[in-house]
Amino acid sequence: MADMTANAPVLEGPSGPKPRRRFSRRNIFLYGTLIVVSMYYLLPLYVMVVTSLKGMPEIRLGNIFSPPMEITYEPWVKAWAEACTGINCDGLSRGFMNSVQILVPSVVLSIAIASVNGYALANWRFKGSEVFFTILIIGAFIPYQTMLYPIVIMLREIGLMGSIWGLVLVHTVFGMPILTLLFRNYFTSIPEELFKAARVDGAGFWGIYLRIMVPMSLPIFVVAMILQVTGIWNDFLFGVIYTKPETYPMTVQLNNIVNSVQGIKEYNVNMAATLLTGLVPLIIYFVSGKLFVRGIAAGAVKG
Repeated sequence: MADMTANAPVLEGPSGPKPRRRFSRRNIFLYGTLIVVSMYYLLPLYVMVVTSLKGMPEIRLGNIFSPPMEITYEPWVKAWAEACTGINCDGLSRGFMNSVQILVPSVVLSIAIASVNGYALANWRFKGSEVFFTILIIGAFIPYQTMLYPIVIMLREIGLMGSIWGLVLVHTVFGMPILTLLFRNYFTSIPEELFKAARVDGAGFWGIYLRIMVPMSLPIFVVAMILQVTGIWNDFLFGVIYTKPETYPMTVQLNNIVNSVQGIKEYNVNMAATLLTGLVPLIIYFVSGKLFVRGIAAGAVKG
């Protein structure tokens, strides 16, 4: 019994890291800063939402921060189906369908082509590949304004000026440089041994791309999708230049509603129209936000 007592370990107290105080100066500063920044960005959204749910008599009282005393959805209905966008008074509904017809093929084509470009530049180096990649990167930094008129001439010559497919072509081309950079950097981060093993097993260019690279690259595809959806859906400059009133995207019709000089300024309708226009990229980002962060972290710091 004495030997067991002598050999027993001596307890010196609790081990492990010292627990942090919940209300330390660091935490108060950190969370206080985050709350202030969040309020800065969320306050305009709050004003837009509550204004879109008020009637004009209540808006004229001037209390823009107060919640609606009586909620009404008439501004949303009018913004979608009744507001005048030039000579047409069918709201944003027609522009929404035009935007969808522009968005879907533009995103699919630009991502498909850029992913193949990035895959080829990362794994199938060819003579002059670095020069080709440099030209693509330079193209990402050329101001759009310098190309507006030459593109007008090109679209006119091929018969696509004023059409939806002409705008699809423009968005596909202008999205190519930055997407190619993202895909190339992501594919270089994938272990090269997988590529070599597939080559030994007899897989070719398309076999490796479709069976190995694409299944392993979901995060970067989500990043590319969000970037393209946000850029194309929110585009106004290309939409107003390369289309015509019958094929105007939603952003151009929103501008026509908000900047209308006829009749009474209906701020509730304007706010509802703005929220309706921004819903698509907002929903896509919230649904795929985690994959977006993973893809940016993996594809933006490799090279």
